[in-house]
Amino acid sequence: MNGILNVLKPPGMTSHDVVSFIRRLTGQKKAGHTGTLDPGAAGVLPVCLGKATRIIEYLPDNKSYRAEATLGISTTTQDAFGEVIHRASWDNIDLAYIQECLSSFTGKIEQIPPMASAIKYQGKKLYELARAGLVIERKPRMVYIDKTKLVHYYPGRADYPPRIIFDVLCSAGTYIRTLCNDLGDRLGCGAFMSYLLRTRAGIFNIYEALTLEELVKLKDQGRLESVLVSMSSALAHLPSTTVQNSDINLVSNGSRLKLPVNYFNFKPTADLRVRIESNAGLLAIGTISFQTDSPEHYLLQPVKVLL
Repeated sequence: MNGILNVLKPPGMTSHDVVSFIRRLTGQKKAGHTGTLDPGAAGVLPVCLGKATRIIEYLPDNKSYRAEATLGISTTTQDAFGEVIHRASWDNIDLAYIQECLSSFTGKIEQIPPMASAIKYQGKKLYELARAGLVIERKPRMVYIDKTKLVHYYPGRADYPPRIIFDVLCSAGTYIRTLCNDLGDRLGCGAFMSYLLRTRAGIFNIYEALTLEELVKLKDQGRLESVLVSMSSALAHLPSTTVQNSDINLVSNGSRLKLPVNYFNFKPTADLRVRIESNAGLLAIGTISFQTDSPEHYLLQPVKVLL
């Protein structure tokens, strides 16, 4: 079984738990997800099976989220599961100022990864060190946020702090809990992430994601493979070139092909990453290079053979 399942991860399970569930369900040992989702979060978690585990690094890595931030409170983990470390008044925070501050978190921004993350330090994950009561100095990381949008504002009451619902379109590696925390700092009242839903990961969206219960039902009906997204479809953002049957063995051996410039139905550029296909399907991922001594030909080099 080679392809990708668009799984709707439920809250309460780790991403690894979901992959283990899919392994048992499919009997496929080779399985992996395309990006960790917090245990308390829900949403899109693409799970690659078989040979599709080898294309994870080539999949689009942009992600979309719908998040809730609770204002006026900061926690040790920047989410609802940590201990409260700060409370502040929100009386002077109005909607216009919230929108202004939220909009300022676009483009390239620096984030300090939270201790409640899977980043490794000396062989151990930060969240493991955090559970042991350790706090390690972390270097800021550059991430890119394409867009933020305020969806709804719930004003605070005497017994309950205000909350905002907002959407984020961002690069891989962006921590939404840290975004909520940093937004609270900029507002001057503190904030923590009280809810998170991943709505998109690359080409995979929440409207087509399947619950674990739905996947079990499809398995029982013998229709699980019908919902697998093919590797070619998942890599549709890469231009495709189809090789002759006589060249299939060369590609499968990782051999470089010398092809005329008019062979491609797109304009090649140096080091362009492409799908190498045959009539039988996806063979490999390759790159294109030029020959200075033979400008009428391009070189097509397989870099990840999937056949």
